[in-house]
Amino acid sequence: MELNNPRVIKAWCVYDWANSVYNLVITSTIFPVYYIAVTSSGDSDLVDFFGFSLPNTVLYSYSLSFSFLVVAAMQPFLSGIADYSGNKKNFMKFFTWLGALSCICLFFFDGENVEYGITCSVLASIGYGGALVFYNSFLPEIATYDRYDNISAKGFSYGYVGSVLLLIFNLVMIQKPEWFGLTPGNLPAKISFLTVGVWWIVFAQITFYYLPENSTGKKIGMQQLLNGYNEIRKVWFSIAQLPDLKMYLKSFFFYNTGVQTIMYMAAAFGGKELKLSGGKLIVTILIIQIVAILGSFIFAKLSEKKGNRFSLSTMVIMWIFICIWAYFLQSEFQFYALAFSVGLIMGGIQALSRATYTKLIPSNTIDHASYFSFYNVTYNISTVIGTFAFGLIELLTGNMRYSALSLAGFFVIGLIFLLKVNIPRSEKEAYKLD
Repeated sequence: MELNNPRVIKAWCVYDWANSVYNLVITSTIFPVYYIAVTSSGDSDLVDFFGFSLPNTVLYSYSLSFSFLVVAAMQPFLSGIADYSGNKKNFMKFFTWLGALSCICLFFFDGENVEYGITCSVLASIGYGGALVFYNSFLPEIATYDRYDNISAKGFSYGYVGSVLLLIFNLVMIQKPEWFGLTPGNLPAKISFLTVGVWWIVFAQITFYYLPENSTGKKIGMQQLLNGYNEIRKVWFSIAQLPDLKMYLKSFFFYNTGVQTIMYMAAAFGGKELKLSGGKLIVTILIIQIVAILGSFIFAKLSEKKGNRFSLSTMVIMWIFICIWAYFLQSEFQFYALAFSVGLIMGGIQALSRATYTKLIPSNTIDHASYFSFYNVTYNISTVIGTFAFGLIELLTGNMRYSALSLAGFFVIGLIFLLKVNIPRSEKEAYKLD
């Protein structure tokens, strides 16, 4: 496979354009606002879910935790099989269709069928997370070491731009339904869920067309299932022998717990603690996405000059102050200022985290999907713990501010581990560390 092929790299980045609309519209803006609106009645925010009565935001937080737990449990096994059979792209296609079709099915969620809506949102999350590990694992197969940071940042920037464009379209449709021949109400929001699924499916086809077909032609039977497990075992023991990669995974686990929880719960926090309207919350998330485009490149440039560890450490320290700031928030203006700060480091830390892990993988490995499964398992389990802890603290204290403040502890622990990691500055140095 030819490395640094412009068409292949662009097609790889397009998948961020395709799937990021799920993250923005479904998990961060329109769906959570719609979900809270249709599941609240008067002064009550309690919902019945299979016989259990819970606050709607707590149920939403727990459902996210469950979906990421499912992905974390199955990804190592699937990626081991994918590395053995070479069918990474087929696995990526399966999860893409699962996620996109689940978004489309949310059209039929109206608030009365809470179990149905939560089930669809969980399946969409599983599809998104399941495809991501195979998508990420293509990076070291299409580019050279020196381009990991910039290509990773480029992918995230594609995602931010694409998701913002679709969000703006959906916002116009929700605010001005008559322009589209629609009546005011829930229908425009429901149609936005359809647009996410269609967008995701359509643009993903560009990625699937250009990404390499790396199938080995080996059929998967019982023996191959065992071989898939063996691939995972080999990577597990390999990581144990790589102290910097092992330490980085520990660091990433803790600081990503805070990053992902803030991303998923920001809209719910603003609505509940500051009583902001749905429209203002969506505009806030829009600000975060636009600023994140700039942030991803700023911190990629900083890493070129000062190294990945310096750049990541700077962002983690900023996250600690943001958690403390969130606890003391009082006004709408302060919330917007906080959103700007979050956006600036959100794009940077996501892009640089992926690139840093890629640099720490042994340069002679061929088991990229299996290695990235550990990255994604760490990502998913940290999100499980973060969203679950956020919901639990709110349930126990009745105040989301304590939930936000508690996230600072995760960032502090992540920073301690990060400062112990030796991250190579060049491919030559990486070979010496292998």
